[in-house]
Amino acid sequence: MAQKAAKSLAARNTSLLLRTHITTLSLHAIFLLLHWLFNRPRSLLPYFIFTIPTLAIELYLERLGRPRYNSADGSLRSPGEDLGASGLTEYMWDVLYWTWGCMGAVCIFGDRAWWLWIVVPLYSVWLAWTTFMGMKSGLAGLGGAGEADGAVGESKRQKKLEKRSGQRVQYR
Repeated sequence: MAQKAAKSLAARNTSLLLRTHITTLSLHAIFLLLHWLFNRPRSLLPYFIFTIPTLAIELYLERLGRPRYNSADGSLRSPGEDLGASGLTEYMWDVLYWTWGCMGAVCIFGDRAWWLWIVVPLYSVWLAWTTFMGMKSGLAGLGGAGEADGAVGESKRQKKLEKRSGQRVQYR
């Protein structure tokens, strides 16, 4: 039972990476089959432009999450990083899934569906903006500007005392 969490993380990462590689291989095979076999009017330039970053992300996730085993006895040396972690890893999965969706749309609707990929940079800008505004509003109270009018930051206890006595309670 030693390292049960590490072993379960290694098993989860292995299955997730296998499923990811099979899905990627299937989508690329379908796209290329439609391109070459049926000679549908698709350009390979957008395909390479939009899938190379995704393949780089997949390679990075492979290096990050693949468990490592000792060659001598086959024991688990490192389970790899958690591929379900939030933050940058989560964003990479979003880009990967969105590119898969775009490839499926291109297979069905043609080359104009690559324009759906514009959502990725727009989403990045939106995330950066909301993060910046959240930090800005979080740091706004540090200056002490809201304490001048007294209404800001009133606690429940202060409100109860005002209600009971009818006059405003001031703290010094």
